[in-house]
Amino acid sequence: MRIRLKLVLAITGMVSAMVILLSALYLSQLLSERIQQSYRHTDIAALQVMLAARAAIEHGMAHVTLPPNNPDALNEAVTRALQQDAALHLMLSSFIRYEPTIYDINIAGSNGTILLSTDPLYQGHAMPHQPSFVSLQQQTAWQKFRIVFGPPAVYAVDARLDRNHAPFLTVRVGVRTTFLRSQLAPWLLAEFIIVVLSVLLTIVLAALLSNMALHPLQVISDRLDQFMLAEPQPASEPELMLAKSDEISRVSSKIERIGQRMRSVEEVFTALKENLDQVLENLQDGVMLFTQDARVVMVSDSVEHFLGMTRQQMLGLELHDIFDRQSTLGQVVRRAFNARVMLMQEEVITETGRRIQVSLDFIHSEDPTTPSDTLGALLTLHDTESMRKIENELEVSRRLADLGRLTSGVGHEVKNPINAIVVHLELLREKLARNDSSAERHVDVIHNEIRRLDRVVQTLIDFSRPVELDLAMHDLRSIVTSVLTLAEPDLAQRSVHVVSLMPSSPVYVRVDADMIQQALLNVLLNGAQSMANGGELRVELRQHGHEASLRIRDQGCGIPREILSRIFNLYFTTKRDGTGIGLAMTYRILQLHNGSVQVESEVDVGTQFTLRLPVASLPEPKSIVSASAG
Repeated sequence: MRIRLKLVLAITGMVSAMVILLSALYLSQLLSERIQQSYRHTDIAALQVMLAARAAIEHGMAHVTLPPNNPDALNEAVTRALQQDAALHLMLSSFIRYEPTIYDINIAGSNGTILLSTDPLYQGHAMPHQPSFVSLQQQTAWQKFRIVFGPPAVYAVDARLDRNHAPFLTVRVGVRTTFLRSQLAPWLLAEFIIVVLSVLLTIVLAALLSNMALHPLQVISDRLDQFMLAEPQPASEPELMLAKSDEISRVSSKIERIGQRMRSVEEVFTALKENLDQVLENLQDGVMLFTQDARVVMVSDSVEHFLGMTRQQMLGLELHDIFDRQSTLGQVVRRAFNARVMLMQEEVITETGRRIQVSLDFIHSEDPTTPSDTLGALLTLHDTESMRKIENELEVSRRLADLGRLTSGVGHEVKNPINAIVVHLELLREKLARNDSSAERHVDVIHNEIRRLDRVVQTLIDFSRPVELDLAMHDLRSIVTSVLTLAEPDLAQRSVHVVSLMPSSPVYVRVDADMIQQALLNVLLNGAQSMANGGELRVELRQHGHEASLRIRDQGCGIPREILSRIFNLYFTTKRDGTGIGLAMTYRILQLHNGSVQVESEVDVGTQFTLRLPVASLPEPKSIVSASAG
């Protein structure tokens, strides 16, 4: 059997099954509603007979005097009243004649004996056992159908009259299933014919529609051949068998071959994309690739530092939505892009004084017939100021390294002579203690100076000695908070108000918490000391990709430009009681953690230190060390 025929039969069978199922549900619902309607009519008839019987008893026994405690006399009087009431007889006969589903009506006394019946043969006999009509209603649709169209049966609907909280009179209306069948059969037959016609019509329409839906497969197959652009090759045996099969198999095979080609291309593309992402992550320059309609399709991580927008925000946007026409950089880029003018390392000075080199190259089509068509553009942003800062940092690092080597050698050479001098001074103190008191004063001065020289040399040795870092995973927010808490008394004494801005999510770094706390404390106290009259000290922590930056900005006196490059030199200080060790130690601690520290200052405005540390990957919960533990 051909696949097309199988598919047509499957669709047709599925649709037909759904139609048949819904039709069966519809018929069963109609059957239940008709039976429920018949029950309501019968129940109303039973209540009407009960009311008529009660009226007949009240009328017939109005002038009858009965002996007390004589149930037989009461039963006989009730029977006589019921049988002699013409209105009750007329009602019973009208129900039997005009209600098509009512089979008989019986009125029984308290002892269960029938006092009055539409069938004279039942009078004087016990009430026959008949199933309740309610039990018929509680059956399933299929059981209802079997009962109604099965062997004849009578179902009863009862109405009861109580006297002195005991059954006194019972009216039972019997409904015969053959009567229900005669009422239900005509409309059930009509509905069944409609359902059958609907099923047949649905089958025909399903077959036609499925055939029409499969007809375009040949067109799809031809277009797939054009898409593959493959020259015909000698057909193998499976391909010859496929050619004799139907369109679905041929199209499926062609799609599979195209899928294999696309998977191969996707693998190559994925490898190229990974290599490109690695290159872009390591680039210091900002690189942006635009399509012909000026939309961004590729952005390097460094662009975020130039424009203040994340990669996710920029991807898919137009160039005019990214570069503001009010900014100097935006004006240059928009003007060049609109005019299709290439830029070659054009230097732009932004509103903040930042110097950026801008390069814009347009990508043209290689088709010789349309060489002027522009496929896209490549924009490169180069931060010349950052390069100069990096060069300055390298120079400071070189100086610190040279100084470390120098102080290490000097310390070892000077410490031994100092020890010898101390020993001899002690001997000299003992010899001069008894003779000349003035000589002791000079000896004390020499002794104190030698001790001061010893402390200086010891500081040089400690600064140049290799440090073993106790690295652990920490949330940088907790470290900053603990430092602020530690420095709070000193800051409050100087009338310094701290504004702390922390991200909502953790910033994990792998550091020596004690050393990082010392580095941050040096910068905080340095900023507080620069504000003689107090002020605001702003501490802001951010995470940019794989780097965490902590900005500490004060409102102090600022640092003159001519000495800004020397503040990280060991023993360099402008304070009267300063040691010149704090900032140098901060610089060294950041270097030991593969981080960096930058400073921006303006005289009489303030100074901003920016400390950067590499962000660690998300640790396991057990490996996270709280700040309190550090």
